[in-house]
Amino acid sequence: MSDIFTSGFLGMLDALARVFIIIIVAGLLVRKKIISQKQIEALSKVTVIVLLPSLVFANTIKHFNPDSLPYWWLLPLIGILMSTVGFLFASGVFAPDFRKQKNMIALSSMQNAGYLVLPIGQVVYPDKFEEFALITFLFILGYNPLLWTLGKYLVTSKDEKVKFHYKDLITPPAVANVLSLIIVLIGIQKIFPVIIIDSVSLIGDAAVPVATFVLGATLGTVSLRKFPNIWNTIRVIFVKYLLLPIATLGVLIWFNVAETNPLLADFFMIQAAAAPATGLILQVRTYGGDVNKVAGMMLITYIACLIALPFWIAVWHMMV
Repeated sequence: MSDIFTSGFLGMLDALARVFIIIIVAGLLVRKKIISQKQIEALSKVTVIVLLPSLVFANTIKHFNPDSLPYWWLLPLIGILMSTVGFLFASGVFAPDFRKQKNMIALSSMQNAGYLVLPIGQVVYPDKFEEFALITFLFILGYNPLLWTLGKYLVTSKDEKVKFHYKDLITPPAVANVLSLIIVLIGIQKIFPVIIIDSVSLIGDAAVPVATFVLGATLGTVSLRKFPNIWNTIRVIFVKYLLLPIATLGVLIWFNVAETNPLLADFFMIQAAAAPATGLILQVRTYGGDVNKVAGMMLITYIACLIALPFWIAVWHMMV
C-alpha cells in the first residue's frame, strides 16, 4: 500500500513541478523588473481577447465529433456539475460574508481544468494522452462557459455593492466556446477551409504557455509580507482541497468508475484537487477586481496544490 501511495504521489509531483518551473521563472522576471506590469497587462488582454478564443474555437472545430461519442454530453454536464457543487460548498462556507467574498468563492470552486491538467496528462499518461486530452476537452466544453460567465462575475466583484449585469457574461472565450459548439452540432464546420482553422489553431497553441506565464508573472507581484486573511485562506483550502476531493472520491467509489474507466476516474480526481483556474487571474487583470487579494490567494493555493493534488491521487490509487 505504501509503495502505491509513494508512486502516485511522486509521479504527480513530478508533473506539477514542470508547470511550476514556468510559473517561478515568470514570477522572478517580474520581481527583478525585467518585465513590467504594463507588459503583463497587455499580455493578459491578448490572451483573453485573442489566444484563448482561438484555442477554444480551433480545438472544437478540429477534434469534436459527436457521432463517435454518443454520450459526449455527459462530460460537459459533469464539468458544470463539479463547479456547481464547488460553488454550493463555497457559498455555504462563506455564507456569513458572502457578498464581500465573491472572489474567494470563485477561487474555491473554479479549478484549472486545462492549463494545469493537460500538462499533467502529458507527463503521467503519455501512452493515453490523446484519450486524456479528449476527455479534458469535452469536460471543458461545459466548464469553460461557466468559468467565463459566473466565474468572471464572482472574481471581478470588488465589494458588496457590485451589481450584476448580463453584459458581464459576454466575454471572447465564452462566445468562442458557444459559437464553435453550435457550428459542430449543426454540421457546418466543413465550410471552414483547413488553412484557416490551422492558422487559428497556430495562434491558439500559444494560449496555454502564455496564460501560465501570465499567472506566474502575476503571482510574482504578490508581496510576501502581505498574505490574504488567514480565515479566508483556511476556508478556500477547506473547500478546494478537502470538501471537493472527498465528494468526488465518494462519487467515483459509489459508481465504480475505476473498474469501467480508470483513466476517467483519475481525470476526475485530478480536476477535483486542481488549483484555481488561470482564467480567474486573467479576468481580474483584464476586467478589474481586487488583483492583490486574488493573486495572494492564488499564490497560496498553488503552493498548497503541490502537496494536495499528489496526495489525493495517491490516496485514490491506494484505494482502488
